[in-house]
Amino acid sequence: MFCCETGNLVMNDFVEIDGSYLEGGGQALRNAISLSVILNRPVRVVKIRANRPKPGLSHQHLHGVNLLRDIAHADVTGNKLLSTELEFTPRTIIGGLYRVDTRTAASVTLIYQMVLPVLLFGNVRSFIDVVGGTNVAFAPPVEYMQQVLKPALKRFGVNFDLKVLHHGFYPRGNGRCQLACEPIRSLNAAQFTDFGQLQSVQGCAFFAGRLPGCVASDMRHSAEREIHRLWPDNVCNIQVYKHTPVEARDNGAGIILTALTTSGCVLGSATIGDKNIDGHLIGSNASCELAGYIKNEICVDSHMQDQLIIYMALANGCSRIRTGALTKHTRTAIYVAELITGAKYKVEYGDFGQSLITCEGIGHLRTDI
Repeated sequence: MFCCETGNLVMNDFVEIDGSYLEGGGQALRNAISLSVILNRPVRVVKIRANRPKPGLSHQHLHGVNLLRDIAHADVTGNKLLSTELEFTPRTIIGGLYRVDTRTAASVTLIYQMVLPVLLFGNVRSFIDVVGGTNVAFAPPVEYMQQVLKPALKRFGVNFDLKVLHHGFYPRGNGRCQLACEPIRSLNAAQFTDFGQLQSVQGCAFFAGRLPGCVASDMRHSAEREIHRLWPDNVCNIQVYKHTPVEARDNGAGIILTALTTSGCVLGSATIGDKNIDGHLIGSNASCELAGYIKNEICVDSHMQDQLIIYMALANGCSRIRTGALTKHTRTAIYVAELITGAKYKVEYGDFGQSLITCEGIGHLRTDI
């Protein structure tokens, strides 16, 4: 049995977003500015990142806002470090080549998360060159974007290429990536409801700098042991990889795991090493998280939920995703999408912590066609 939850719809000429809502981090800001540009609707975001130890715009958010300001030729007030209120009035979407150097370990992928849906509705093929952190805490690593987000967005008709020129870790960053994407006319509705059967688990345990190779070997060993214990008959292939000094200048380590199913689902989990790196713990945490997704037969992992909400709202038709318990990031993304687009979401709750998110998209079309 499923019970239903439908969000409230609010539409105004000038949309005000409460940045302290639920998650109270950067999610509300990122999605609000992206949708503002795509739909050419002015927004005001207040109480930005109110639930964080240091409220207001961080380096990552500020660079994302300024990048979209340039792409949209927008009028912006409040775009300064630690600002808790921002007004953003877009004019257009001009694709092309853009460069951002955060000069910190600010997440490259979260900047791409803001800009990718916008450039899909641009006028030309676009290239975004960003310098910052590629594998940092509280953000998807670049490998997740390449291996999990990319196949998911293909179901919406989206294709992008992401090249990693250098990996960058906390605290210095120094990573560099190049994102390329083609504009599209509209987004297809997508279905993520059929898990199928587990086909294989793939992964990579990496280390860089002066860290010893045993860190990555320990990650692989613990992860493989957990997966083989639960699914002894399935393929589990986790590679150990050392980044050369050309590929990464500083110390860093982590693991990215993906589960592939017979229906084409790709689920991911990733863990980044901190100052006190315990390879066995990192590998165990990543594999246990992935195992939970597989056992519950969900089609979209908890890190992907919120990233798909904006695409569901803009798509032409009804999209559905079967996932686990909704995260605060996802609920925040739904709140923002309903306010700005007018799309309606329905959440149905099932057994074993499953949730089914359904959205009838607004069928947004590129304006220059």
